[in-house]
Amino acid sequence: MSLFNDDELKRYSRHLSLPEIGIDGQSKLRDAKVLIVGAGGLGSPVALYLAAAGVGNICIIDGDVVDLSNLQRQIIHSTADVGRAKVESASQSMTALNPGVKVEAISGLLTADNAASLMADYDIIVDATDSLATKLLINDTCVALGKPFVHGGMYRYMGQAMTYVPGSPCYRCLFAGEEPVQPRNEAVAGPFGAVAGILGCIQAAEVIKYITGIGRLLTGRLLRFDALTMEFDTFTLPADNRCRCRRPLK
Repeated sequence: MSLFNDDELKRYSRHLSLPEIGIDGQSKLRDAKVLIVGAGGLGSPVALYLAAAGVGNICIIDGDVVDLSNLQRQIIHSTADVGRAKVESASQSMTALNPGVKVEAISGLLTADNAASLMADYDIIVDATDSLATKLLINDTCVALGKPFVHGGMYRYMGQAMTYVPGSPCYRCLFAGEEPVQPRNEAVAGPFGAVAGILGCIQAAEVIKYITGIGRLLTGRLLRFDALTMEFDTFTLPADNRCRCRRPLK
């Protein structure tokens, strides 16, 4: 059993007081390695809450720089960060919040050429992107590698989340064999800033639950919510037998 120093015991005292987490669960968090793809609206709350929770090794990848229009929802950045690489700003905020967390910042894009090598060393991946192509790349790479990931997507006032683990239905199963269509441009259609916070926190919770082995994950289920009405619905996500996630791992 891993031991914590006095500062760590105090920092994580609220987690340690939860019987489902305790010392054992907090030790699992400290030893975990998480890759966050995207340092924007979703990546902001995910990164902050995972750092706060004491996830020991976090890598965040994003090729963009902070723009003034980002600050309505991308709370990991500040006005002084405008023009700065998002991953540099995010990394500084995370280590300021919790110096005990090791953060690796990669300023660049996740591509078909680097996805497998980047994901190979991580326990779980977080899809915090706004690009359908990148979401599908994360899905397909995780399926091929047998890696779990947490999907998040938002549009205007709506958000959705699901968690893939090997053997469960994947993101492509959501489209039931149809070709997915990229939603309209985010700049034209929002999103409502707080949706990013709500959804990012849900994704962070899924990651923490997966690492510690507590609760019930959003596997085989799709969570959707509408912030205008504050209605949350969970739908069963059946596996598509034509999907690549149904094929045995090589």
